[in-house]
Amino acid sequence: MGRVTVRRPVLRIAADGSRTRPDTLAAEEPLEIRVNGSPLTVTMRTPGHDVELAHGFLLTEGVIHDKNQLATARYCDSPGPDGRNTYNVLDILLAPGVQPPDSSVTRNFYTTSSCGVCGKAALDSVRLTTRHSPAADPLVLDAGTLADLPDRLRAAQRVFDTTGGLHAAGLFTADGEPLVVREDVGRHNAVDKVLGWALLAERVPLRGCVLMVSGRASFELVQKAAMAGVPALAAVSAPSSLAVDLAAEQGMTLVGFLRGRSMNVYAGAERIVTKNIA
Repeated sequence: MGRVTVRRPVLRIAADGSRTRPDTLAAEEPLEIRVNGSPLTVTMRTPGHDVELAHGFLLTEGVIHDKNQLATARYCDSPGPDGRNTYNVLDILLAPGVQPPDSSVTRNFYTTSSCGVCGKAALDSVRLTTRHSPAADPLVLDAGTLADLPDRLRAAQRVFDTTGGLHAAGLFTADGEPLVVREDVGRHNAVDKVLGWALLAERVPLRGCVLMVSGRASFELVQKAAMAGVPALAAVSAPSSLAVDLAAEQGMTLVGFLRGRSMNVYAGAERIVTKNIA
């Protein structure tokens, strides 16, 4: 398997002088996902939990909605310079009767560790394909519990502690208990890994849960949450305008700038009880 971290020499410059020393960095490597032998996407990711990532990606792109729709997931031979398998090509075999994605009518599946999707076509795609609308979810969230989530997410970021260079996504219950936390150089990959875990654990749709992310709330992350039936998405940074529009349309609660004991609620404020925020 690929390494989550790598060591590289770095010149450290400070007021007391400079010196060269090894530094620990978050690994970033390409992962090609093939479906039924045909290339579908290449994403730059941190190695680890690749099968979850593939399940989450196919779920949030509307290709599958149940783990039984995938027959197998296996690494292909992808030798590196030393002749060893790099584990950077994952081949997914769909179950009989499951339609493969039609790349002629869907968006370009090439992604990087920082990209997203936007535009009316993508918005229409979510409206047409999501099976798990969060609008009817009776979830009620205590603002004080929400305020604790960034610290709980941060406490689970083991690789961030050594590299300082990873995004994180975590799935929490309404009481603030963590169900799963994943890290990756790409925020969308971290979310895919979390949602892939949920699909494999047969927890989709994710009723009564909060998806917490360590960065901003982009349209793509709201889209992914909606496809999995997540009723609430919280982020430590800002949302985009299209993210707010989509959250409101899907009946999702969207919280941004969740820092300390304050937050901004951009959609779905009716789910939040504010009496315990102090």
